[in-house]
Amino acid sequence: MKKLYKNSETLKYVFILIALAIVVFSVWFTNSLAHKLAIEESRKIEIWAEATRQFILADENTDIDFVSSIIEGNTTIPVYMVDDNDRIIFSRNVKEPLKNKEAFYAEEIARLKEIRKPIEVRLDEDTVQYIYYDDSLLLKQLHYFPYIQFSVIFVFLLVASIAFAGTKRAEQNQVWVGLSKETAHQLGTPISSLLAWQELLKSRYPDDRLLPEMDKDIGRLRIIAERFSKIGSLPELKEEDIVSTIENAINYMKSRISDKVEISFSYTGRPVMVKLNVPLFEWVVENLCKNAIDAMNGAGKIHFALSEHERFLQIDVTDTGKGIERSRFRTIFKPGYTTKRRGWGLGLSLTKRIVEIYHHGKIFVKQSEIGIGTTFRILLYK
Repeated sequence: MKKLYKNSETLKYVFILIALAIVVFSVWFTNSLAHKLAIEESRKIEIWAEATRQFILADENTDIDFVSSIIEGNTTIPVYMVDDNDRIIFSRNVKEPLKNKEAFYAEEIARLKEIRKPIEVRLDEDTVQYIYYDDSLLLKQLHYFPYIQFSVIFVFLLVASIAFAGTKRAEQNQVWVGLSKETAHQLGTPISSLLAWQELLKSRYPDDRLLPEMDKDIGRLRIIAERFSKIGSLPELKEEDIVSTIENAINYMKSRISDKVEISFSYTGRPVMVKLNVPLFEWVVENLCKNAIDAMNGAGKIHFALSEHERFLQIDVTDTGKGIERSRFRTIFKPGYTTKRRGWGLGLSLTKRIVEIYHHGKIFVKQSEIGIGTTFRILLYK
């Protein structure tokens, strides 16, 4: 499972790099075409400027039809002819406003001055006019095309990714639900047999001091089977004392862990009622304890702190383990993520599901320092 998770992460980064390479190539190629088109338009305007000069200076020997065809042939490139004081003489392919024409042309000429030098049209020694020109609509569209294109592609990929992730999560959930229910079903038969054998042992050895401990373990197996059977079903939430729920789960863990691990619990000292499914929430406590014990390599301290607020209850679970990198704060809750050589990586994923989906709360890594420890925070809303 861990290897599969790493492979999927690697593939994700590979696809991102490929997508970036495609984007860079497409932008470069489009800009290259735009640059060539801009050079071509510049040459056309130079010819158009010369044709305009010839038209203005035309005499009986000038082929007016040919010159006019060149001038009329420009139907896409906006051009402005001004005198040496930047007063507009005429314009072509320019959409004029109905009002404030002079201000409009002044702004346009000032803008074009910053883009490129004008083309000089010398009519005689004393008369010089200037032609400014802007990019054609096609050239402007070509500049913006790759960004529009990749915006559309990005939106499409985002929607497809969300849809795929939703489908994938639904499939994963079906697998986990099926596995959980099958596990609960398979546990049912041996638990029933154990109960029968337990009653037989009680009748034969009524004073045996180990039988009550066996009762506890069999009861625990029944709770575990019940937990697995509830995965995928909407659990029933009742008003329960969360203090006693956490205490019971901690006491169960204390009797089954090393003496090198110290578990403590601080709270208000009175019952705190909240809507809970007790077996499932005890599972949350146990999973967090087990996760902390693994992080501490079997030796350290785990502290549960319960505080009550106006709209929610807050439970902080702090350990003295190896800590979690900030980049992994969300990743650790994904199914299959684990740092152990053996393990399915389902503990924290199930914990998140129980807290957020079944109890409508929140669980997240509040803080963590490498080599110092980690604090998980649970919020249960009233």
